[in-house]
Amino acid sequence: MSSEKFVIGVDYGTDSVRSVIVNANSGEELAASVFYYPQWKKGAFCDPEKNQFRQHPEDYVAGLESTIKECLEKAGPEVAAQVKAISVDTTGSTPVAVNKEGTPLALLPEFKDNPNAMFVLWKDHTAVKEAAEINEHATKFDINYLKYVGGIYSSEWFWSKLLRILRADETVREACYTWVEHCDWIPFLLTGGNNVDEIKRSVCSAGHKSLWNAEFGGFPPEEFFVSLDPLLKGFPSRLSSKTYTSAEKAGVISAEWAERLGLNNDVVIGIGAFDAHMGAVGGQIEPYYLSKVMGTSTCDMLVAPANEVEGILVDGICGQVDGSIIPGMIGMEAGQSAFGDAYAWFKNVLIGPFKQLAAQSSVIDAETAARLVEEVEGKIIPELSKQAALLPVEEFGEYAIEWLNGRRTPDANQALKGAFLGLDLGSDAVKMFRSLVESTCFGAKKIVDRFNEQGVPVKGLIGLGGVAKKSPFIMQMMADVMNMPIRIHKSEQTCAIGAAMFAATAAGIYPRVEDAMAAMGQGFDAEYHPNPERVAIYAKRYAHYSEAGHAIEGLLSEEVHA
Repeated sequence: MSSEKFVIGVDYGTDSVRSVIVNANSGEELAASVFYYPQWKKGAFCDPEKNQFRQHPEDYVAGLESTIKECLEKAGPEVAAQVKAISVDTTGSTPVAVNKEGTPLALLPEFKDNPNAMFVLWKDHTAVKEAAEINEHATKFDINYLKYVGGIYSSEWFWSKLLRILRADETVREACYTWVEHCDWIPFLLTGGNNVDEIKRSVCSAGHKSLWNAEFGGFPPEEFFVSLDPLLKGFPSRLSSKTYTSAEKAGVISAEWAERLGLNNDVVIGIGAFDAHMGAVGGQIEPYYLSKVMGTSTCDMLVAPANEVEGILVDGICGQVDGSIIPGMIGMEAGQSAFGDAYAWFKNVLIGPFKQLAAQSSVIDAETAARLVEEVEGKIIPELSKQAALLPVEEFGEYAIEWLNGRRTPDANQALKGAFLGLDLGSDAVKMFRSLVESTCFGAKKIVDRFNEQGVPVKGLIGLGGVAKKSPFIMQMMADVMNMPIRIHKSEQTCAIGAAMFAATAAGIYPRVEDAMAAMGQGFDAEYHPNPERVAIYAKRYAHYSEAGHAIEGLLSEEVHA
């Protein structure tokens, strides 16, 4: 045991945080723990009708302590004594207003219940107007400051969210010193930071969401932001022009957190990054293979050697940044704003009335009704998938457009809405579900098409995350629609495992993250191959989907400008 080294990966997802302890020599997972955010679970501080989704930093801090301590308890004191490093991934862009000390305002008594003082979750789309203003404003400058983020700035990202909060809440505006991403704040917290000017910002978050690029000398100049809105005065200058890759150290654990967690004082804390970026590493990404982290949304990651894609800028993606995934390679990000969320929405549509009626039942008692609802809720998607897999694939029939949470890639437009088409009296829940799944696969194909069309060839697919592991039906359809095999990674926790690989690299256990991937990777346990007969039919249906999407986008555009 004394010769073995252990690392901790912490993965902050949309609903929960998960920590894992991993043997850095072999990649073996020794312990895992999950903490569901209590306030988020209650729906506190969120308003789906307004596309407002906020998370309280108290949930993040409690989850960090709870999961790491439980992992250490499971693994035992000998393992705890040999933990060398911790690295963290988070959703993003999920920023928060902080004071000069780097404390999120919601942790101060006067802002405890103010949603505008909390982390603005990635899926929060309250800043659609601000994003549109940024896109229009950028056309006025000789330098194209949007060229490394696909040419279109999104309401899901750093600056649009900051401007929305500053405009919406005067009290937060007066107290806010700067704006910090979740993935940058947790390492700052663990290292005992108390001066936010000294925070080490990740090239991942800065490059993909905040308009940072080495070509600009950092962020765009203050003039760019102040001429957009004077409320942004001072904010660019409070962001350091220096960024760091996740293979580097944020520092070492503070004495307070070492004692709090039961760790040694020399534990290295790595630079944070977004979940999909670390997940791609945990899933053993390869150059030109699109690694699809499939959860509530999808994040599609691709890496390519810098010299091979020099001069190529892919339009409409979520950025391409040197070193954002693997140091020395260009990291490219795309994704869909709703994937698992789309299936969850459909499930809720079906079960919503049943929940209400079961609670009012005169046939069964309240406890039995609640247990029945829970049982049915857990079985709806598996049963729909089972029945949908038996349906024949035909050129015509029900269609869906999956933009239930807007569109992330290609060409971000969070004002778009989802739709069902071709319904008749023969349409039922199974057929509608099948068309919804198909639409998420078609949306995924749009991303692959964009990379291919613009000179970055997609050579294969790697499936990661819950949907990839749990739904053979969806993965087979993905292979058929894409006309391309998709390999499914063995690990169910690729994001947390990726964070552990970066922790091992930051601690110097491995000189490069590629070496950590090779030593700690778990490999693949399934591969789906396209069915040639279905490929031809899906190609025709894809053309109809594209036509319908174009028409709906045009219709919604007319509504916006009416």
